Amino acid sequence: MLIRRAFLWWLIAAAVVLPIWLGIGWVIFGQGGWGTLGLVITVPVAFITLAVVALLVRIRPTVRAERAASWTDVGVVGALHAAVIGIGFYGDSGAFFGVMAILLAIAAFWSSVWQLVTDGAKRMQATMVEFERLAAQQAGQGSGPDAASRPFIRGDEEIIVIQERTERTDRADPGERADRTDPGERADRGE
Repeated sequence: MLIRRAFLWWLIAAAVVLPIWLGIGWVIFGQGGWGTLGLVITVPVAFITLAVVALLVRIRPTVRAERAASWTDVGVVGALHAAVIGIGFYGDSGAFFGVMAILLAIAAFWSSVWQLVTDGAKRMQATMVEFERLAAQQAGQGSGPDAASRPFIRGDEEIIVIQERTERTDRADPGERADRTDPGERADRGE
C-alpha cells in the first residue's frame, strides 16, 4: 500500500519532472541541431500526456477513497515513466525508448480510461442496490390497503387532511344582493 500511495504522489510530480529531465538530458547527452526541434515538440507532448494520465488516475473513486493507485497503474504508468527516463539519455537506444514511450502512453491512457469506467460502473451498481433496498424497506413499513399507495409516509407522522367545500351558500339578504348588481341594471329598475 505504501508503494501505491507514493506512486500516486509521483504521478503529479512526474508530469513536470520528466519533461524537464528530457531538456536536461538533451543538454548533457544531446547531439545535433535537428534533435533540438524534436525536443521542442517532445517536451510539451510529454507534459500533456503525463498530466492527462495522472488526472485520469486521480479522479477514479477508488483511488480517491484509498488514496493509492492500483497495481495496474503502477505497472503500466511506471513503465511509461521508465521509457521517458530512457529517452532522456539520448543514446543509441533512444529510438527504442521513444517507440516504447509512445506505445506505453497509449496503453496507459486506455488502461486509465478502462479502470475509470469500470470503477464508475461498480459504484453505480452499488448505489442502485442500496436504492432498491431502501425502497423495499419503505414499502414494507406500512400496513393495510393504503400502505402501497403511500410508500414514503412513516407510521409515526401526523397527517392533516384539508377538504375543500364545493357547495355554494346564498345567505345574503335581498338588500345586499341589490348592491352587488351592476349599476346599469339598477338604473333600469329605477333605483
